[in-house]
Amino acid sequence: MTPTPPPPVEAVLFDLDGTLVQTRIASWTVFSTINDRFGLGVDGPEQYFDLFRGNVYDSIAKLCRDEAHAAEVKNAFLTLLREEYDPPLVPGVADVVRRLAGHCTLAVMSSNAMQVMRRVLTGNDLAYCFAHVFGGDVAPDKRTAVRTFLADAANSYGRRCSADYDEGGRLQTPDLTSTVLVTDTAGDVRDAVEVGIRAVGVAWGMHSPDELLAAGAEFVALWPQEITAHLLGDAAALPPGGACAVPAGGTAPACATPPRTGSAREPSDDPGAPGRDAAAGDGDCGCGCGGDPLRVPLHGAARVRRDRRRTAAAGLTPAAGVAGTAPGSGSVPLAEASPGPPGPAAGQEMLDAVRRVVRG
Repeated sequence: MTPTPPPPVEAVLFDLDGTLVQTRIASWTVFSTINDRFGLGVDGPEQYFDLFRGNVYDSIAKLCRDEAHAAEVKNAFLTLLREEYDPPLVPGVADVVRRLAGHCTLAVMSSNAMQVMRRVLTGNDLAYCFAHVFGGDVAPDKRTAVRTFLADAANSYGRRCSADYDEGGRLQTPDLTSTVLVTDTAGDVRDAVEVGIRAVGVAWGMHSPDELLAAGAEFVALWPQEITAHLLGDAAALPPGGACAVPAGGTAPACATPPRTGSAREPSDDPGAPGRDAAAGDGDCGCGCGGDPLRVPLHGAARVRRDRRRTAAAGLTPAAGVAGTAPGSGSVPLAEASPGPPGPAAGQEMLDAVRRVVRG
């Protein structure tokens, strides 16, 4: 009998350390300082990784004299993480996140500090792909973070790699069967199973594939790309869309769009400023970066949001003769069409509001 396929994934909850970022060296380097300072007796990295078979702070507490000592150690560890921990992304993970963001509501759940998560996600141009972030200083464990996420009535609104939440797109409906935790530790997998959601392991973190499967993972990815293949099926082959397709900045090759010249000029919101190239910054690449690859994510995402607002505004266009897309013009934006005869005061007020939105 053919097994019933799992329901479509609506929400993907990522662990941070060992899943999105490389942590075996970076995390141990920080913890070894705490271990030596407080005499915790952890002899090396492998013994440290064993602490993650359950909640890491519960495991550390068992090494301490009493609750006060455990609290002191946890605070010192979080403080040092905030100050010194800045690990690199796992190769290939950025593309996985951008592809999933176009299909699912994404969140990060970690025992690490919120400040660290902000530094890692903003530093790699991934912050706006995630709708929610739970750190160890705001949620005591993964079980609490997952339950908080599922209980939030607004978890239907994802982020599509831009600052705004996707109010106009398809609403997600995350529940126990359509929510997946992606992690590298057996302790996290057990937490997911206890709450009732699905778990997918990754082989490049702290625990082995066999350990992850034994804990209850439905699948263990050997490479980052297997995450999208497992969760999205054939849709994993589709390229990222919208703002999720904007390449990460930082190096010149990120602007992969060829230079364009001679395109129409787009008026600036500042009447005294010169117009800019409507399709390609100032004749550079077309992604909105204006020739500066470090500006790609911000300006590319802004362009996507502006186009989305223009599309929505077109649906509000009144009958012909009132300002909107000019009849026969094909693509003249609302704000650039010549206004027709004035309508009722209320209608004109709405049109003025729409123009202001479109210009934004």
